[in-house]
Amino acid sequence: MTKPRRIGVLTGGGDCPGLNAVIRAVTKTALSHEIEVLGIEDGYLGLIEGRARPLDDADVSNILTDGGTILGSSNTADPTHWRTGIDAAGEPLYADVTERCLGHLDDWGAEALVLIGGDGTMSLAQPFVEAGVSCVGVPKTIDNDVWGTDLTFGFLTAAATATDALDRVHTTAASHHRVIAVEVMGRNAGWLALHSGVASGSDVILLPEIPFSWQSICDAIERRRARGKRFTVICVSEGAAPLGGDQVVARRVEDSPDPIRLGGLAQQVALEVEQRLGVVARHVVLGHVQRGGPPIAADRVLATEFGARACQLLVEGRSGRMVARHGFDAVDIDLSEPANKQRKVPLEHPLIRAARQLATSFGD
Repeated sequence: MTKPRRIGVLTGGGDCPGLNAVIRAVTKTALSHEIEVLGIEDGYLGLIEGRARPLDDADVSNILTDGGTILGSSNTADPTHWRTGIDAAGEPLYADVTERCLGHLDDWGAEALVLIGGDGTMSLAQPFVEAGVSCVGVPKTIDNDVWGTDLTFGFLTAAATATDALDRVHTTAASHHRVIAVEVMGRNAGWLALHSGVASGSDVILLPEIPFSWQSICDAIERRRARGKRFTVICVSEGAAPLGGDQVVARRVEDSPDPIRLGGLAQQVALEVEQRLGVVARHVVLGHVQRGGPPIAADRVLATEFGARACQLLVEGRSGRMVARHGFDAVDIDLSEPANKQRKVPLEHPLIRAARQLATSFGD
């Protein structure tokens, strides 16, 4: 592969802080190498529907600090499983529209793609790689669960936002002598709950990787009450589940590549604690608050580094790669490596061991 003359860039999946910083870095780096840039709107949806626009220096100036994405995003568009209508029985009809997407790339003269997203976005890139499109992935997600990288941009900002919310809940829980369960995002990986829970000094942290028991949670609350602590803050990852039980599913979005939408565990925790201990318990769901707002400095730096490196890989004629962070080093790995995988918290993670030494309960 030689240096492309024109590239497309898209932001797939859920939004997170730092997306605009990557778009800026990709565009500015490309322009410095005399490569034209097309911004594909609304992730894979724009690729399916043929919607894109040129990006120049003016388009990406002053967006480094902005949250969200100037290109828009979609977490339901899957070119390999696209809803085309309904049959006579009212059932949805689906088709693989990858060829349509490839046709749009040809029409635009786009010779390469920079795909900014999580594990779903990387998985959906594979048909384009197999079709000969030069692709480079940039890993983003507040869940920090993309396989093959120690860190995704967006995570650190979300952890800071969740920590701030937990800090605020701490004061009202103490004032009213209540148990408050705070639900954070993360899907099947507990990175966000672990980091924000430890950073906020939460008394109980529930992770998807560690099945919990109701009795263990109640025992932790009772131990605190015996020491004169009349309140407890519980940081709940949305994907956690009781021993032998199931995750709480809020709803299903059938047209989405990832149809399961988790949510509701914090409310269940508060109700169980009230019934078992007779104490006042409340719940808070942070939801999309964790996704919003400007990226913190660390995410701006990481996003800029990732974006510049992704474009540089294409300049060097390299394809089928994903930029990643291993320790303190910026590296790149095969784009197929993170496909259909999730990076979860190891049970022997140093932060779990440290939290246990501080008498933090994980409900086990």
